[in-house]
Amino acid sequence: MARIGIAGAGIIGCATAVHLIEQGHEVTMFEKDIDGLPASVGNAGILAVPEIDPLARPDMILSAPKWLLDPLGPLTLRWQDLPALTPWLVNLLLSATPARVARSRTALLGLMRQALGAHEDLARMTGLSGHMKQTGALTIFDTPKAVEAAYRHESENAALIGYGVEKLDSTQARSRVPALEGQFAGGVFSSGYQTFLDPLSLLRHLQAHIRQRATLVDAPVDAVRSDANGVTIKATGHEQKTFDKVVISAGVWSRDLVRGLGLKVLLENERGYNTTFSDPQVTLELPVFFAEHGFVATPLHRALRVGGAVELAKPDAPANFARAAAMRQKMRRYVPSLPETGGKEWMGRRPSTPDSVPVIGLSPNDPRIALAFGHGHLGLTLSAITGRKIAEVLETGPSPDLAPFSIARFQ
Repeated sequence: MARIGIAGAGIIGCATAVHLIEQGHEVTMFEKDIDGLPASVGNAGILAVPEIDPLARPDMILSAPKWLLDPLGPLTLRWQDLPALTPWLVNLLLSATPARVARSRTALLGLMRQALGAHEDLARMTGLSGHMKQTGALTIFDTPKAVEAAYRHESENAALIGYGVEKLDSTQARSRVPALEGQFAGGVFSSGYQTFLDPLSLLRHLQAHIRQRATLVDAPVDAVRSDANGVTIKATGHEQKTFDKVVISAGVWSRDLVRGLGLKVLLENERGYNTTFSDPQVTLELPVFFAEHGFVATPLHRALRVGGAVELAKPDAPANFARAAAMRQKMRRYVPSLPETGGKEWMGRRPSTPDSVPVIGLSPNDPRIALAFGHGHLGLTLSAITGRKIAEVLETGPSPDLAPFSIARFQ
């Protein structure tokens, strides 16, 4: 049994803690706002196994200038933050070459093939059931050309992972989701998606499971240090504590902790916005992606969530909830019955690497320190498999399978 400290109690840290507790280790978790609403709870609530394409790819780079001209579009940049964001943005452009896109897709594909099974194992270990529903997802498009291109690409992805894809005209799409009363050309249905009925309840369930078996400290981690005696965590307002091993899974703030260990990382936050309607008047039978506008609408338990898009800004920049309003306005073109008022707005910080490949593995400077962050839009989807992988490498040492996810690529 080892004494293991974990910096961060979001969905990644919690999934890791569950696996470590299952192995019999003594776990202590640190979280700066244990009762807060991190990116773990404001996501789209989707197990997005089909999404193996990185953000950085040629078609995205070509579309980015047009998007950036629209301050409320799918991608926006706080220009006053540009100096701080420039290294990440430059690497984003470099990551869009065909060779690097292929490497990112291969890396994500390896995890996605294990993602569903890992979530099923996590549920079993924590006594959870009925929290996921096999819904599939529908993506709609404004032009027949976009439908055809998406269908070809999604069919290729589906063949790699093993799920069904259908091309639908607008009439067929409306038969699946009658609320889509507005005009559109057609859509693509993918059976590879599942829906989490309540992401907040999932996180709280994991945290409750951990509280009964480990220690949760409500304080942010200021620094991680290692020496011959162990790995020390210094948390605000608490005496430093030394562990046998430590996991850094503190979202975008992980970058400060690893820099304190002498490691480089390109990690920024893709800020996302959403609106959640409780007991909504409009009903969607399954998640609907509005891909050309960069957002998704997901039916949750007694709720409907509309959110997505990307805002590149410093983590502490003030929220711009006009972005949430813009998504609602765009959705009403397709779903006129969406309420104009009554929803609760939210903003969260997705910790993202420029190549969309998370950092998962051991520190190259100290194998007693594991790193698990940078999952971008896929934190919920990849949380369970990340937790399993981190527990494995802390037990047995470095794994060749995790080489593409190593922080070494940033050194």
